[in-house]
Amino acid sequence: MNMYCQSAFHQLEIVIASISEMVGQLSEEDLTLRPTEGKYSIGELLEHIAAIPAADGHITEGASKAEMEHFYETVSMKTKDEILERLFDNFAQLKAQFENYTEEHLYTETTSWWGVTNTRFEWLIQTVAHMYHHRGQLHAMLVHTYKKDPEILLFE
Repeated sequence: MNMYCQSAFHQLEIVIASISEMVGQLSEEDLTLRPTEGKYSIGELLEHIAAIPAADGHITEGASKAEMEHFYETVSMKTKDEILERLFDNFAQLKAQFENYTEEHLYTETTSWWGVTNTRFEWLIQTVAHMYHHRGQLHAMLVHTYKKDPEILLFE
C-alpha cells in the first residue's frame, strides 16, 4: 500500500479506536438520546459513522445517487454490538479496497453523484475528515448535552 495511504489508514485506526471507546461507555438506552429535535440521535449518529467507510468507498468509485440510496437502505444497526461490528467490517473493506489500488488508480479522478471530482487518494483524505468530524459531534453531544465526558484521548 502507498505510504501516504498507510498514514491515512493509521489516522482512521485512531479515530475508530476512540469511537469504540466511547461506544463502550454507553448504555443501549443512550443510543436513543436525541439532543436536538430533527437531528441524529446518538444511535443514528453512530449508525452513520459505522457506515462511512463503506459509503465513502462506494463514492470513491463514482457510485451513482441511486446506488448510494440503495446502499443506505441496507444500513440498519440498532445495538452497540451491531454498530461496532459494522464499523470494523466497513473499515476492513475500505482498507482492502485501497490495498488493491495501484499508484495510477490512486491518482485517477472520480466524480461523486453530486458533482465533486477528486482523486481516489483525495477521497480517502475526505473519509478521514468525515470520520473525525462525526467523532467530534459525538463527543460534543455526550459532553455538553448529557454531561457524559468519556475522558478519552482524542489525538495521539
